[in-house]
Amino acid sequence: MKSRLGVGLSLALLIAAGPAVAQQAQDEAVKDEASQAPVQDVQGRGAVGQQGPASSLGNTQAQPDSGAAVSSTAEQEVFPSALTADTRRPPPPGLIGDWLAIRTRLARRGIGLTARYASESAYNVTGGERQVFRETGQFDAGMLLDLDKVAGLKGGAFQATITWRRGRNLSDDAGLGTLQQVQEVYGRGQTLRVTQLWYEQVIGDKLELKLGLTNPGEDFAAFSCQFMNLSFCGAQPGNLAGDYWFNWPVSQLGARARMKLDKTHYLSAAVYQINPRNLDNGFFIAHVDGGTGVLIPVEAGWTPTARDGRVGAYKIGGWIATADGDDVYLDVNRRPQSVTGLEPLQRSSRYGVYVNVEQQLTGRARDGKAVSGLSVFANITQTDRQTSVTDNQVSLGLFYRGLVPRLRGEVLGIAVARTNVNGRVARGQRLASTAGRIQDGAEQAAELFYSIQPLEGLELRPNVQWIRHPGGVKHADDVGVVGLKAAITL
Repeated sequence: MKSRLGVGLSLALLIAAGPAVAQQAQDEAVKDEASQAPVQDVQGRGAVGQQGPASSLGNTQAQPDSGAAVSSTAEQEVFPSALTADTRRPPPPGLIGDWLAIRTRLARRGIGLTARYASESAYNVTGGERQVFRETGQFDAGMLLDLDKVAGLKGGAFQATITWRRGRNLSDDAGLGTLQQVQEVYGRGQTLRVTQLWYEQVIGDKLELKLGLTNPGEDFAAFSCQFMNLSFCGAQPGNLAGDYWFNWPVSQLGARARMKLDKTHYLSAAVYQINPRNLDNGFFIAHVDGGTGVLIPVEAGWTPTARDGRVGAYKIGGWIATADGDDVYLDVNRRPQSVTGLEPLQRSSRYGVYVNVEQQLTGRARDGKAVSGLSVFANITQTDRQTSVTDNQVSLGLFYRGLVPRLRGEVLGIAVARTNVNGRVARGQRLASTAGRIQDGAEQAAELFYSIQPLEGLELRPNVQWIRHPGGVKHADDVGVVGLKAAITL
């Protein structure tokens, strides 16, 4: 353990400035409008390292893109970025700026560094077992290397990121009983871990390969974490099937291939090891042994740009997982497990499908990102009903930029979601003679936030959440939460 800890600390020191600062050199030329629309791509191009030939509207699920591939501005097929204070996206220029031009000099040599702390505070004004205030947060730091500049390897990129999560969460401590956390940054172990350690290579002008420690949410069903409620954060499959689809900050050994069919269409496929040991709290670089199966996602995407410059992203995908899973209703003899008390029936495969739609409707876009106007999104996911307690989720929302145009990083966000409890779960609960609360419905969540950047590198996003039928229990009291999502970038 000591040796692994030593290696981990050495890595942490090496990348202690974090994953995306190569953007600073390019921000100099477009400071005026880019300061309102944080640069999503640290190399001034589409998101080869994220989810397709481009990043999505508000896609902050992954950390900064690799700098490998498209260099022509005309080919930067990136989508509207809805904004800021996000725990999983390239941050804007930091509080210290380009001190002594260090960042600019490093960027010219193909080295991008960042460090950021994201905080989420929440208080339940109604609902739950008691009213309390809780704050939780994440520090992330990393390094992005453009290997063309660093080592002469054209089309190559290397990303390393560590994360440290701390604090307590309101959902547990106040007994809210929600299916989705009201503070998305909490969870997966309040610990230091390696979140990214991957190499990416562009071959020709069509194929992109990625290999190393990563997670499926970087490249499949990728979505932003601008809202604080988990219902609207990250790759939705991980919210429903989180026992084998591990989103940020947990990494898995994986390999992904993406084929660019033309300027607006792509196909992606990948294989990730499913390894529950990667949920351990002790710091480690990677676990190879202990895998229980593989996760195989596929995705087809269309990233159109209208004649007026407004942008969008349309994705459809699905996955199969080979790890065994417990049937939520039947026991080993195919009788109701809640009645017999026997071990659950084991299912040998698990699966699901999803659709993501993101579109800018009004306003202006610049470099593939919305800088004003209205953008909307819809995320829909269905998992298999044999093994998933929550079997589908639908979220709808909008972002509006420009209510007060003079404010830096000003964005209004509104969203609603429905997370459904599998009817087979409720059936088993009704059969149990000691059944207490019955999860016989769907959790309905809504969130409103307003975000600004009072200083370069400081993002503030107050929000209000309302959760109806928490836990999918129809008779449960509604939950109301007021919160603040904030981030400081060095």
